[in-house]
Amino acid sequence: MATPKWCWWLSGTVVALDQATKHLAETLLAMHQPVPVLPSFNLTLTYNTGAAFSFLAGADGWQRWFFLGLGTAVSIGLIAWLWRLKPGDSWLAAALALILAGAVGNLIDRAWLGQVIDFIQVYYDRWYFPVFNIADISINIGAALLVVDSLLRRNA
Repeated sequence: MATPKWCWWLSGTVVALDQATKHLAETLLAMHQPVPVLPSFNLTLTYNTGAAFSFLAGADGWQRWFFLGLGTAVSIGLIAWLWRLKPGDSWLAAALALILAGAVGNLIDRAWLGQVIDFIQVYYDRWYFPVFNIADISINIGAALLVVDSLLRRNA
C-alpha cells in the first residue's frame, strides 16, 4: 500500500465534518427558512432526493437505489485507485481522498434517509445557486485538484 495514511484521515475527517454539520442543520434550521449569515450567503435546510442540481429529484423513488448503487461503485473504485497510488502522488491522493469523502458523506444520507441533507445557500440578487453541503464542497475541491494534478503531470 503506497497510499499515505493522511489520505484516509483526510477522508474520515471530511465525512465526520459533513455528517456533523448536516446533523446541526437538521437540529437548528427550519425547512426552507433561510438564515442570513453574510451577504449572499444563507443557511437553509433542504433535502435532495436526486443528484447534483436535483437531477432526477422528481422521479418516483427508484433514483434512491440507483444513486446508492452508483455511489457505492464510485467509492469502491476510488478506494481501489487510492490503494494503487505510487509514492509521491500527493496531489492525486488528496484529490481522490476528497472525492471519496464527499461520495461517502452523501451516500450515508441516501442510505439512512433516502435523501441528501443540504444547507449551504449562495446567491446574488435574485439568482440562487442550488443548496449544497460539505460533501459537495469536498467533491468539487477534489475534482479541481484532479484537474490540477492532470495538468501538472502533462507539463512535467
